[in-house]
Amino acid sequence: MHRDVFLLMLLLACIVATSPAQGNLNHLRGQTSPYLKRAVSQPVDWYPWGPEAFTHARELNRPILLDVGAVWCPWCSLMDRDTYTNVATADYINQHFVSIKVDFDSAPELVAQLQRAQALLNLPAGLPLLSFITPERKLYFGASYLPAEHKAGKPSFREAAEEARNRYAEKSKIEEESFQLEVPRKP
Repeated sequence: MHRDVFLLMLLLACIVATSPAQGNLNHLRGQTSPYLKRAVSQPVDWYPWGPEAFTHARELNRPILLDVGAVWCPWCSLMDRDTYTNVATADYINQHFVSIKVDFDSAPELVAQLQRAQALLNLPAGLPLLSFITPERKLYFGASYLPAEHKAGKPSFREAAEEARNRYAEKSKIEEESFQLEVPRKP
């Protein structure tokens, strides 16, 4: 009897160890975009573009990290693999931001506006396109590829995110030095 219970417990432990952890799944489940599907099991709590993310950001009074990328973009793949799967970086993102992931190919109007806005604010506008915006859709900071760790003169994701957080805290500056996004609520 004890042996049967032990074997059953061992079997259950093996099943749990080989199945994806439900806690690691984010709000991208059910998305059809290959780029968004690829991020479903990342430890970052990603949302698709839509009112739910903006409402959540308002409730928490947090800035939004908006990541735009594509499956065909090698720098997007590198950032997904090295930055967004880094558990310490993901924990930091989840603690300080509401995160939205957008597929470049699925939202051309949104992407075009983000690229123009970042260029107008003298911010990088390539892929991956990282935009830091307020819950009211004001783009106030941005970047492109950022590694998890500082490398070869390139700031780490966390260094850039700290700057974005500091700027977010200066609400009066955001009013003066931001770009109001006028895009569809859901691409």
